[in-house]
Amino acid sequence: MERTGFEPELGGQWRQKAVYVDEAVCIGCKHCAHVARNTFYIEPDYGRSRVVNQDGDPEYLIQEAIDTCPVDCIHWVNYRDLHRLETARSHQQLVPVGFPGAAQRRAV
Repeated sequence: MERTGFEPELGGQWRQKAVYVDEAVCIGCKHCAHVARNTFYIEPDYGRSRVVNQDGDPEYLIQEAIDTCPVDCIHWVNYRDLHRLETARSHQQLVPVGFPGAAQRRAV
């Protein structure tokens, strides 16, 4: 069955957009995870932001995280485009940023 964007995990019938982090651009500043802590987290392997729950915080908090991102790597996208973007991201080669020692943890 094709997804419509009206699924409950996107806020029911009112929210047709999803939030997406372009991890290749993210610098690991952690600001978004502090502002909208139920939506974003800093993944431990590369120290970059990732969306953990599309409906984790009110839209105004997510928008604040987007507006204050210093490298503009967080975007609202159409829910139908989210899967394509996440699939493309899975093939990216990332260098650890953010957390000191992240590269050493990966080498172990």
